[in-house]
Amino acid sequence: MNWYYLLLAIIFDVAGATSMKLSYGFSKTLPSFIMIISYILCIGFFTLALKKIEASTAYAIWAGLGTALIALVGFVFFKESMDLTKIISIVLIILGVIGLNLSL
Repeated sequence: MNWYYLLLAIIFDVAGATSMKLSYGFSKTLPSFIMIISYILCIGFFTLALKKIEASTAYAIWAGLGTALIALVGFVFFKESMDLTKIISIVLIILGVIGLNLSL
C-alpha cells in the first residue's frame, strides 16, 4: 500500500505543478485552488508512504519521476521545447529510479 501512496504523491505533485503553470501567478482562481489542494494531498500521501519506505528511496523516486512527468506534461500540453539532451536526461532519471527499486 505504501507504494500506492508514493504513486499518488507523485500524481498530485505533477497535478500541482501543472496547476501552478495554469494559475498564471495566482491570477486564475480555479488552477490556484487546485494547485494548493494538490500539494496538500501530495505531502499527505508522501508522508504515508514514508511509514514503510526509506526516506532516501522514496524522495529520489518522488523527485525523479515527478520531474520526468512534469517535463513530459510541459512538452505535450504547454508546447515546451524537447531536445535530445532533455530526452536523454529524462531517460537517465527513469533509469536511476529503476536502479533504486532494484536495490531494495
